[in-house]
Amino acid sequence: MMSQEQNDLITRIGPNTPAGKLMRKYWQPAALVDELEGPRPIRPVRLLGENFVLFRDEQGRYGLIDRDCPHRGADLAFGRLENGGLRCSFHGWLFDVDGNCLETPAEPANSNLCKNIKQRAYPVVEKSGILWAYLGEGEPPAFPEIDCFVAPDAYTFAFKGKMECNWLQALEVGIDPAHASFLHRFFHDEDPNDAYGKQFRAASADSDLPMTKILREYDRPIINVERTEYGLRIIALRQIDEERTHVRVTNQLFPHGFVIPMSADMTITQWHVPIDDENCYWYAIFTSYGQPVDKKKMRDQRLELYELPDYVSRKNKSNDYGFDPHEQETETYTGMGADINVHDQWAVESMGKIQDRTREHLGTSDKAIIQYRRMLRQEIDKAANGGEPMLFLDEGSARSVQGPATMDGIGPTRGWEIYWMEVDVKRRRGAPWAAPVPEEIAEKVPHISAAE
Repeated sequence: MMSQEQNDLITRIGPNTPAGKLMRKYWQPAALVDELEGPRPIRPVRLLGENFVLFRDEQGRYGLIDRDCPHRGADLAFGRLENGGLRCSFHGWLFDVDGNCLETPAEPANSNLCKNIKQRAYPVVEKSGILWAYLGEGEPPAFPEIDCFVAPDAYTFAFKGKMECNWLQALEVGIDPAHASFLHRFFHDEDPNDAYGKQFRAASADSDLPMTKILREYDRPIINVERTEYGLRIIALRQIDEERTHVRVTNQLFPHGFVIPMSADMTITQWHVPIDDENCYWYAIFTSYGQPVDKKKMRDQRLELYELPDYVSRKNKSNDYGFDPHEQETETYTGMGADINVHDQWAVESMGKIQDRTREHLGTSDKAIIQYRRMLRQEIDKAANGGEPMLFLDEGSARSVQGPATMDGIGPTRGWEIYWMEVDVKRRRGAPWAAPVPEEIAEKVPHISAAE
């Protein structure tokens, strides 16, 4: 059981907190590229408990600066894009993407005031459909060469959704393999051929068994957790019979992401980004190893649930997440529809804005959560003492962090340890883009890891 002090340590991410200092060591998703399309590319952004404004100037450069104008604190999110920057609507002060004050037009013509004004600005880069911001001090780290960053644009799709709860409970649902057999249980199986863009609806690799059937009928997985250079590898085993075992390999990507299989051809890399202590966004990049992603279909599917401009779920606390007791009796375990994002949102929001971990009782199936929390505390301590935490990478080490491997399939009960690696490597070798084979995997399956 956890003390209140320990819970505060791992959940609070404001600028003067230990976990906040850790989080500012990493690039953070600040917005989807889509959000700055259109005639007025300006968005207010609340990130890690601070308020910013994100904009794209007339030259196409992205800037993230503090939201309050340094003149008298007016809101720059209502500013005007002109003359090479963002102009405050109150007195016309103008700032470029680096926070330089370009003009103070209400001042006398010979005034030097502008030269002494600097708005805090933060680096922004575009990567795989997401605009990433670095809020820390010093040089930002390099991005790891994981699949969602290596794949060509046509093979990725990015989206997001808001959750009204602390980032940590949102992350922890994604590294909990046991919950899927209950929270995401469907009492009937649908045609896997209609599963495009849907999680837990396709057939598992090397079988014709729908994932819904496996989760429903085999609800006591054996869970293995391994420490890796990027976080954790989590392997859930559901033995079907003496010859066959369902193997699902997922990963925790430090500090607040995970990488999971969506289907035989697609993975999801998802981050749980603190807006503040009591709200977060999930940002996901869907990566395809087969055909180019049907971005329009994926986006249209998700916009059935999520409402712009803030990507808020139409099923939420205010309408009981669409709960239908008849559906709960006959169709789904939760009675909250077929979209698993709604299930997850109910689960984590129902814990409260910040889960009270002093009242929880963890079991054997929570071993990934237990290991992650231990790792999180270690890295918070490392950052607090001036060290470089896990996955704070330079250009050289960034190239060594690849993959990570994921899979969902039915393999041999004896020999599953090699089977999942073979499935992952074959998928990479068959991809139309150069999907790298992680070195540690290549060493263990050399018979198929060499390029054909």
